Amino acid sequence: MKQWSVLLFPLAWIYNVITALRNRLFDWKWISSYKIKQASIGIGNLSVGGTGKSVVVDYLITHFKNHFTPVVVSRGYKRKSRGVVVASEKSTVQSLGDEPYQFFSKHGVAVVVAEKRKDALNALSQIYPQPNLILLDDVLQHRYVKPRLTILTTTFSNPYYSDHLIPWGWLRESKLGAKRAQIILVTKCPDNLSLDVQQQMIKKLNPSKDQSVFFTKIVYQSKVLNRKNEKAITSITSPFLLVTGVANPEPLVSFLREEGKVFEHYNYPNHHEFKTFEIEELQNLKRNQIIITTEKDFGRLEDFFSPEELFYLPIEMEFLEKKEAERFKFLVKSLI
Repeated sequence: MKQWSVLLFPLAWIYNVITALRNRLFDWKWISSYKIKQASIGIGNLSVGGTGKSVVVDYLITHFKNHFTPVVVSRGYKRKSRGVVVASEKSTVQSLGDEPYQFFSKHGVAVVVAEKRKDALNALSQIYPQPNLILLDDVLQHRYVKPRLTILTTTFSNPYYSDHLIPWGWLRESKLGAKRAQIILVTKCPDNLSLDVQQQMIKKLNPSKDQSVFFTKIVYQSKVLNRKNEKAITSITSPFLLVTGVANPEPLVSFLREEGKVFEHYNYPNHHEFKTFEIEELQNLKRNQIIITTEKDFGRLEDFFSPEELFYLPIEMEFLEKKEAERFKFLVKSLI
């Protein structure tokens, strides 16, 4: 491992020089950035993935849709389409990407995907002349647009201050990039995280006086469902297949094991596009068993299995302290 570190460190150093220069050009305004005038929130991270950005977007939609009309802007990672695509009844996970498709199919909110966020915003202005809340997914490194509020996500188990730049580590840019966020969300925390540990972590995060830090956890619902059926977790007594294509499936695996469930886990890479032979393999493997998957993967699998065969387990984000949830929502409203 140390030998690999010696080899990868110079590459990480070169990567740092390139990304630092790019950021400086934006800071010096040699590269222009479009400042969004409408209420807008950018959600991003410093690492390659798995910090819970999509869960944060889902939380913002859920908790602000009664006061605003949210619109989601995303690049639509791994979609098959090109250019600007506005979500409609004809949209698929292939045309939007798995996460934007999830937001659209679950919440019915407007979703626009484009390689360049500015192109999506231009299209948005023609369709919705006065959108009152724009949510920009995975936007921290896409500095060509600047939302009013930026939220940075980092996991409790692998905070960005303990990581290194790729390829030595998983960071997409220097840790200094965290300074562009007004809110830092520490995600996927254990339920029993003490205040002392929280304070120690805040000290290491070293937020500026203009930054606020919150601690959140993932909560799994007590039922699995699809578009037609649902089952209580407690009612599932037979073995089943667990199929995941997310960055870190371990929290889900641990939850199901703690619930005493018996299952075979088939793990695929994040944002995995299932091939025909993989679908056929799963169809052969399941026999009379049901398949449980993540909400994100459900959009990629639902066309190949019946509502009696395929279910997903919904998750949501919660703050460790209820009063912190209220403080978060108040702060967001004040900053957008």
